[in-house]
Amino acid sequence: MLSVLAIVISLVLLIYLGYKGWSIVLLAPILALLAAVLTAIVTGGEFHILATYTEVFMTNMAGYVKSYFPFFLLGAIFGTVMDQSGSAMAIADFIFDKLGKGKEALAVVLACAVITYGGVSLFVAAFAIYPIGAVLFRKAGIPKRFLPGCIALGAFTFTMTAIPGTPQIQNTIPMKYFGTDVFAAPILGIIAALIMFIGGMAWLTTRIKHAMAKGEGYGDHPNETLAQIDHSNLPSFGTAIIPVIAVIVVNFVLSKVVFVAANADKYAYLEGKPYNTALASVAGTWALVIALIVGIILVIIFNAKRFKKGIVETLKEGVSGSFLAVMNTASEVGYGNVVKTLAGYEILAHAMLALSAGNPLVGGAISTSVLAGVTGSASGGMSIALATFADTFSKQAEAMGISHEVLHRVVAVASGGMDTLPHNGAVITLLAVTGMTHKESYVDIGMNTVIIPLLSCVVIIILGSIGIC
Repeated sequence: MLSVLAIVISLVLLIYLGYKGWSIVLLAPILALLAAVLTAIVTGGEFHILATYTEVFMTNMAGYVKSYFPFFLLGAIFGTVMDQSGSAMAIADFIFDKLGKGKEALAVVLACAVITYGGVSLFVAAFAIYPIGAVLFRKAGIPKRFLPGCIALGAFTFTMTAIPGTPQIQNTIPMKYFGTDVFAAPILGIIAALIMFIGGMAWLTTRIKHAMAKGEGYGDHPNETLAQIDHSNLPSFGTAIIPVIAVIVVNFVLSKVVFVAANADKYAYLEGKPYNTALASVAGTWALVIALIVGIILVIIFNAKRFKKGIVETLKEGVSGSFLAVMNTASEVGYGNVVKTLAGYEILAHAMLALSAGNPLVGGAISTSVLAGVTGSASGGMSIALATFADTFSKQAEAMGISHEVLHRVVAVASGGMDTLPHNGAVITLLAVTGMTHKESYVDIGMNTVIIPLLSCVVIIILGSIGIC
């Protein structure tokens, strides 16, 4: 058990220092090696620090970048051009105008949901929607402390993991392991999304009404600086929404019509050198890459004169934004894979599998949720869990007659639960953007991004176990 304690010490430091704002890219290798050193000390085994760093940490970190960098790159560029062109704000404006007074919280949630389902990253959504959301909350007298919870519900939950077709990274990672696409198990995905959306809105609405009934208003925020938004030069809603729709439609057509088993003969070359793969392994990736490229091109064509920094600078900003995101997550994956080599991890792995009682849906949910919570990253935790247990879960599912699509959806939804514990980078960023603190707003963020998503995961595990997908 001392080997488990070595891992726990490393994880506590990772969580604490990450919460304090230390760079994950710096922390992950240092604390991974610390866990390995402590394990060697308590077990009396050998430890080779440089070999572990270059051959375990860096190899797995690089492998993650190789597999998923296209999603981070194109997603960041799409989000940036949507933001800089005013398209994201145009969509938000339209939703706010149509819903009208008294629906401010719902408007913020839906605005975030629409743009993130279309491919805009959750970080961009927070920056884009916050200014107008704050203005609406202030006019309506809604306590500002609820704004982070509204943004989190719209951007960090059902559009991230549940709705079929979402291009967010959390919905793309399982494709590699289960041979699925982003539209996997659509019925379960929709059910999970409805639970998150309805449950989250019920929570927020009740809390807001109760606070306002007690006389609480927007609050005094002397350090609040809201930039003036020029709404006169925004694209029309139709122009803004077309690229979002295009990403979804192109992705669906390619996934369900073009890159399918019936057309496998056209791609037989993939099985030979130098590719040594199969269509099923790359179909989902190809479909999403092409869809995002189409979306980016459409935004640029429709808004060529609206980019204040110029198209080239905007694209460079998107590229730069992708680097930190992918490196943070890849570092967490490298960390997890070092931990996987340690004696204590075997004990933890057996414990997680024992809790699943042989049910791959339960096992997938537990391992993904735990590791997402440990790393503070949905995609990082999921990647480690699937790299470790995917073959086991796949065989168990086949034996029980459970489809890989159901496994995909359960694991994806499970990744979006414990990932947003207080040390999560997205949570810290959201609070910084809105000027709120954990004390003021985390209760609502946690309920909407941890508790309710975990409940939705339990529901779809039960439904998936009886054959609903």
